Amino acid sequence: MKTSRTVYLDHSATTPLSSEALEAMLPYFSERYGNASAIYRLGREAKQGLEDARRRVAEVLNAKPSEIVFTASGSESDNLVLRGVAWAARRAGRGNHLIVSGVEHKAVLETAKQLRDLFDFELTILPVDSYGRVDPDDLRKAIRSDTVLVSIMAANNEVGTLQPIAALAAVAHEYGVPFHTDAVQAAGHLPLDVQAWGVDALSLSAHKFYGPKGVGVAYVRDGVPLVSAITGGGHEHKRRAGTENVAGIVGLATALHQAEQLRPAESERLLSLRNRLLEEIPARIPGTRISGHPHERLPHHASFLFEGIEIQGVLMGLDMAGIAASSGSACTSAAQAPSSVLTAMGVDAVAAAGHLRLTMGRATREEDIDYLLEVLPPLVMRLRTLTSADSLQTS
Repeated sequence: MKTSRTVYLDHSATTPLSSEALEAMLPYFSERYGNASAIYRLGREAKQGLEDARRRVAEVLNAKPSEIVFTASGSESDNLVLRGVAWAARRAGRGNHLIVSGVEHKAVLETAKQLRDLFDFELTILPVDSYGRVDPDDLRKAIRSDTVLVSIMAANNEVGTLQPIAALAAVAHEYGVPFHTDAVQAAGHLPLDVQAWGVDALSLSAHKFYGPKGVGVAYVRDGVPLVSAITGGGHEHKRRAGTENVAGIVGLATALHQAEQLRPAESERLLSLRNRLLEEIPARIPGTRISGHPHERLPHHASFLFEGIEIQGVLMGLDMAGIAASSGSACTSAAQAPSSVLTAMGVDAVAAAGHLRLTMGRATREEDIDYLLEVLPPLVMRLRTLTSADSLQTS
């Protein structure tokens, strides 16, 4: 039965735009609509908004404003860094070898594969353990004299696992190799201090932390050579051509600043809700195991593998009950290719078909978790019964 109630548990996919970000953006749609490259007043007003946003983002990242590049998405930021650093290194004769992990977002993994397949770079894809973590010793063994970039994500979107970024970056730097991290899932949940992490490049996407869709950030440390992957005018200090989306950039900066202010208290609150899910769902639903690391994971992220079902039916049942959730992967059937993340973690295709991701946010309350725990166990058990009956009829 359909319900008018809505419980949104897919914040890793996207977040609602905060009222503060929207309010900050509105003048740049109507009153300050000039092109930030123009020299007249309307252009100068837009330019001021752009540079104020750049400064605010740099403050959150503990970076310099000159190191901030605005893009159209987190995926573009990943592409900009991987292609730009790789091409610059090849042009300078420094090498031809890239390293990524097997649990990267497709924006990194597919870009690295394309650089291998179409541009003749060599690529090492690092293994991960059953929790999805990279061992720094494996990275050390993979680095070669011609390695030009290492890219390992800070936090996994599908299973929530955190990587030891500072330790991994330190290994790369032992050999003089630049280190990039896709931190799209980390904003608002982890401190984004590029100095503490020791990273040379970092990617963010505004819509993951209550900012607008269609705008992202690439942090690129001063001194790291970068060839622009988007050519044209001299925007973003010649690192990313295209008229800047000033309204979106202002919204991003406002949302990121707010997320960082709220982060300590909000992360603690969400951690309590997350731990409740990690404890109660396996206890209430036999044949359930947690995916990802049980402790070293995002504070708002809980994910599970349900034995004996395909998750599509669960997602549809939850939706009918007004609960929005996801599988956290492209796998909706055991007959389809399973998630590359789960595969890298050693999860077989049948088990991967039963993967559920629940990610909470600012609006999530204890009563929402109560409601989920009321709806989910009987739904899973009912689908298992139906699956078993179908198997008997076809055998």
